This record gives sequence, structure tokens and C-alpha cells, in this order.
Amino acid sequence: MPFVRIDALGADPDRLDALGRAVHDALMETIGIPPDDRFQVLVGHDGTTSTLRYDDYLGVHHDDGIVFVAITLRAGRTPAQKQALYRRIAELAHDYAGTEPRNVLVSLTENESVDWSLGHGVAQYVVRD
Repeated sequence: MPFVRIDALGADPDRLDALGRAVHDALMETIGIPPDDRFQVLVGHDGTTSTLRYDDYLGVHHDDGIVFVAITLRAGRTPAQKQALYRRIAELAHDYAGTEPRNVLVSLTENESVDWSLGHGVAQYVVRD
């Protein structure tokens, strides 16, 4: 169960929806997330009342088309799966939302099964005796 937060500068609802679809499709394709396992927060920043800060780090030039994608998920994916995920998110963000791949910054945070409650105050992934 990944939890995804996408922050994009100057993004209208259509662009946010396209970015959310891009990330979800990439998660399904590369690491096998089920189609109905979508939990996302999509936030557009107008550059005035809320904005994003960024630099050109490690030789990657970013501009106002930047998108921050933060994914929290249970641990267990290989480095190759993670790299495939990053690549596919960038490809689909370009295809679906017109976002330049260089402007897609992805961060993964892994945790354990006990760190999730999907409702009712229950840790559904914890095996019960």
C-alpha cells in the first residue's frame, strides 16, 4: 500500500490528475501494486501563497515545471525495481502531463507492515495469532 504525495508548481486539477495517474500506473507496472490500491494527496502550488523551492543539483536543471513525488511504502523492493519505478514515473509524467523527465523528483520512504492502519484503528497488515 503506497501512500503518494505529489506537489507541482502551477498545476491545475487536470495536470494533477494526470500526474497521479502516471505515478499509480508506474507503481502497478514496475512493482505490482494492485489497481485499487491508490492513496494519493495531489497538491498544486500557485507560486504566491504556496510554492516549491529547488536548485540545479547534481547537474540536473530544474525549472517551474518541477514535480515532487513522495512515496511511502512497505520495504522489500530491490534497487532494480526502484530504478525501474523512477524511470517509468518520469516517462509517464511526460506522456500524461507533459512534464519534462528532468523535472520529476521522486523520493521513496520505506517502512514495515506494522506502520500502516487502513482504517478502524487496525494494523491490517499485522499477522494475528
